[in-house]
Amino acid sequence: MEPLSPIALGFLGSLAAGSLTAVGAVPVLFGRIPSRAARDLLLGFAAGVMLAASFFSLIIPALDAAEGQFENAAAPAAIVCLAILLGMGAVALMNEKLPHEHFKSGREGPDAASLRRVWLFIIAITIHNFPEGLAVGVGFGADGFSGGLPLAIGIGLQNAPEGLAVAVSLLGEGYSRFRAWGIAALTGLVEPVGGLLGAGIISLSQPLLPWGLAFAAGAMLYVISHEIIPETHRSGHQNKATLGLAVGLVIMLFLDVWLG
Repeated sequence: MEPLSPIALGFLGSLAAGSLTAVGAVPVLFGRIPSRAARDLLLGFAAGVMLAASFFSLIIPALDAAEGQFENAAAPAAIVCLAILLGMGAVALMNEKLPHEHFKSGREGPDAASLRRVWLFIIAITIHNFPEGLAVGVGFGADGFSGGLPLAIGIGLQNAPEGLAVAVSLLGEGYSRFRAWGIAALTGLVEPVGGLLGAGIISLSQPLLPWGLAFAAGAMLYVISHEIIPETHRSGHQNKATLGLAVGLVIMLFLDVWLG
């Protein structure tokens, strides 16, 4: 049996990571929903995982790849810095131009009164999740199984609390338990689209490798700063959220060194 191509690995890895969004949302169907403090702790964990993945699985490999292409010591750093800013800017532009709605701060982007509320939520979550799938795909496209596996595991781990947060928030908006779970599960399907795109671009053009890795890191960093951390601090549970971030960061660091 022939080994899977990096593109296939990128798609399947990001699909598996995205599927954990549905797994994380399962408690809304059965049993007692965790408290807001527990959810903020879990979201802090998600932020820590993404933060570690951005640096150890994306930015450092991007610098290594750029150093292999250029003799000038300043060029690799300049490329990675520019690509990080482009990644952050791309997600910021999506955040600005696409109509969407946050669970607490309300509607953002251009006026979209004709869109139903549920689709505003889905667009917001799409903006959030697409960079995660992109990062997994870039990891597999760059270095095959060993390059993408730590990212897929780490992002899968942080997708579970995100799925729960989305489903619980939708419950608070009046959706039924099954519908809230279904919408949360559906948002995870955005990630394999990003994974396929990221793996495909990197596999087709190796010179784009440092750009793709750092771009994906920048996109994730924007999501961490603009979405996750403010959400975890909004209800007065900063200490728990910070603890979760610390635990998520060191677990992802350990996984990256162990599996990478």
